[in-house]
Amino acid sequence: MEELPGAYGSSGSLFLRLGQAIFGVASLLSMCLGIEFYSYTTFCFLVTIMGLVIPWSLTLAVVDVFSISVKTAARPPGILSIVVLGDWVLSFLSLAASCSTASVTNFMLASGGSSCMGNLCIRYQVAAATAFLSWFLLLASALFNLWLLPSV
Repeated sequence: MEELPGAYGSSGSLFLRLGQAIFGVASLLSMCLGIEFYSYTTFCFLVTIMGLVIPWSLTLAVVDVFSISVKTAARPPGILSIVVLGDWVLSFLSLAASCSTASVTNFMLASGGSSCMGNLCIRYQVAAATAFLSWFLLLASALFNLWLLPSV
C-alpha cells in the first residue's frame, strides 16, 4: 500500500503534530497570560482542552521522530486504534472549545464591549482562532490515520 502523507509514523504526521502543539500553545498563551479567563466556563473549557491537546500532540510527535529515525513505521492495530480514537475525541473537543469561545467573544462584543476592557476580546478571538487551526490539524491527522486503520 502507498504511504499516506500524514499517516502515523511519517514526516507528514510529525509536521501535523508540531502544528497542533504550536497552535495549542498559542491559544493557551493568548488565553492565560494576564487575563482572568476563569470568569467564563467556556474559556476554562478552552484552556482545559488545549492543555490536553498539547501533551497528546507532543507525545505523538516524539513517536513520529522515533519512527522516522529508525526508518520503520511500527503500526500495531491496537496502538493505531488508540491514536485514531484520541485524535477524534480531541478533534471534536477542540472544535467545541474553539466555537464556544468564539461565540462568547462575539456575544461580549455585541453587548457593547462593557465586559471587554482593553484588548481582552482581541486576545479571546486570537485564542479561538488558534484553537480552530489546531482543530483543523487534529482533524487532518484523524482522517489520515482512520484511512490507514483498515490496512493494518
